Amino acid sequence: MPFTHKIMLLGSGELGREFVISAKRLGAYVIACDAYENAPAMQVADTSEVFPMLDGHALRATVEKHQPDLIVPEIEAIRTEVLGELEVEGFNVVPSAMATQLTMNRDAIRDMAAHELGLTTSIYRYAENLEEVRAAAQKTGFPCVIKPVMSSSGKGQSKVDDEGGLEEAWDYAVANMRGDRSRVIVEQFIDFDFEITLLTVRHKTGITFCPAIGHRQERGDYQESWQPTPMSAAAITKAQEMAAKVVTALQGGGKGWGLFGVEFFIKGEDVIFSELSPRPHDTGMVTLVSQDLTEFDLHARAIMGLHVPENVIAGPSASAVILADRESGNFTFDGVHDALKIGDGNCDVRLFGKPDTRPYRRMGVALARADTSDDARVLARQSASAVRIAYSD
Repeated sequence: MPFTHKIMLLGSGELGREFVISAKRLGAYVIACDAYENAPAMQVADTSEVFPMLDGHALRATVEKHQPDLIVPEIEAIRTEVLGELEVEGFNVVPSAMATQLTMNRDAIRDMAAHELGLTTSIYRYAENLEEVRAAAQKTGFPCVIKPVMSSSGKGQSKVDDEGGLEEAWDYAVANMRGDRSRVIVEQFIDFDFEITLLTVRHKTGITFCPAIGHRQERGDYQESWQPTPMSAAAITKAQEMAAKVVTALQGGGKGWGLFGVEFFIKGEDVIFSELSPRPHDTGMVTLVSQDLTEFDLHARAIMGLHVPENVIAGPSASAVILADRESGNFTFDGVHDALKIGDGNCDVRLFGKPDTRPYRRMGVALARADTSDDARVLARQSASAVRIAYSD
């Protein structure tokens, strides 16, 4: 087979789609897997398989059928114990089975960061029912943040200002849980100045950091991101040291190569660890225009053992999401022409190719370059708002 690597992608959303494009440019053969047909990454992969990622038997059967060189998870909700077994049997799980197991659930990675690695985190407790939520909130104080230990793109997260809001927050978290565990994390609300994603690439010859990405969330889900974001030299150094520590610890029984999205809260000179994804990050969509090598290019290079530069430079850029507002399987997009005109051609639009819509589902992203990150944010928001989803049902 005239390919450099055979890659099995587990989860085939918009991030997987961009990763497949990057991997294909480097000569890879890609099998895109997801629970539904015609997922975004399947549209650009060599072949595809449809099965639930939490079905361990189907997961193992698919791996044994294709015998991939690299197994690349793109989502959290995967039967991770099967990945652990496969790694022991000689399959290369990216970045490692240990990383997928720990980051599938917020509790495992948070405990590792706080207790094993000594990273600064917020005060937090876990809860599996409403009474435990109330007890946890007494420890963290108000306001607090409640979110499922496992969810997709931050869904199920809410800020609670007083005891009267706990039940609604618990119900919202339960309704948006993924996997098979009804458990939430209740954590102290950090009155941060801003939050960042530090894209951290662990590769054959070391660790490379991308310039910090600032981002804004609503409903626990990213709405816009920009790069670079202003930070003091001291805060940058702290974030890089903490990120290097945690991604190195996640090597486990695998090589540990790949791109990690490490999230921090920044308060003055204080840097507080929040979360980590052992894969390209949604806020990193901005790198599609900000960097010569996108986060997807860097991930593909790292996992394939190819050269990753020591330094990555980013020009002032921003991204803003294009959201659906209802359920539909019959729709199209209007306004793309106008969106691309904004900023004298310094804007771009990426539509994800998802087969149906639902409220707040990301259907695309607008990207912009400008003289400053703040100017790019304005252009990206204008471009995103120019794209309209036209429903036919």
